[in-house]
Amino acid sequence: MKPRISRGLKLGLPRSAAARLSKLRSPQAVQDFVTAVPMNFEPDGDTALSVTQVLRQRRAHCIEGAFVAACAFWMAGQPPLLMDMGAADGDDDHVIALFKRGQYWGAISKSNGPYLRYRDPIYRSLRELALSYFHEYTKGRRKTLLTYSVPVDLRRVSPKLWVTNPKFCEEMVDLLTNARHFKLVPRGLEKKLRRADMVDVRAHKLNEYERPGKKRRIKD
Repeated sequence: MKPRISRGLKLGLPRSAAARLSKLRSPQAVQDFVTAVPMNFEPDGDTALSVTQVLRQRRAHCIEGAFVAACAFWMAGQPPLLMDMGAADGDDDHVIALFKRGQYWGAISKSNGPYLRYRDPIYRSLRELALSYFHEYTKGRRKTLLTYSVPVDLRRVSPKLWVTNPKFCEEMVDLLTNARHFKLVPRGLEKKLRRADMVDVRAHKLNEYERPGKKRRIKD
């Protein structure tokens, strides 16, 4: 049996799912796989789907895509690391899966918009990586990214909580939210940040997946 598939089975994945994830042999392939999963618009309320549920239901948002990426990395013999990025009140946190090439950090990111996406492994620190998301992390014209967390190593967590959990992965949400976070904006500068331009606001309306039931506008 191939080592990657064997690791997937030990995590509790069905053989078919383990075989699918075992084919992801680079961060680029992991990102392509996560991107191809349709966006989870949570029509029936908030979700935090485990890896098996994402693959079964064929939908994911950021934390759910990060679970899948972390699982693929673990199966490939790399540490399954997540990072939480904390937002201001009125906006949502964002969760990414981390990877390193040499001394440099990169990220797998599931996002429906154009900005909070894959990051090549060119960042010397997690602060640098988090800052790469800062200017485009907005709510309206307000820049809302405030903090980033330490790497959360999922090898220290039971796979039953995030790989095979059939329900809302509440413990994982709490783990990431309560992880140690560091401020991005120096004290005293919060109110001196420039507001996003209107072209940025318009660009944020570009989505990869259309919300079900939303009417697509067709230009004349």
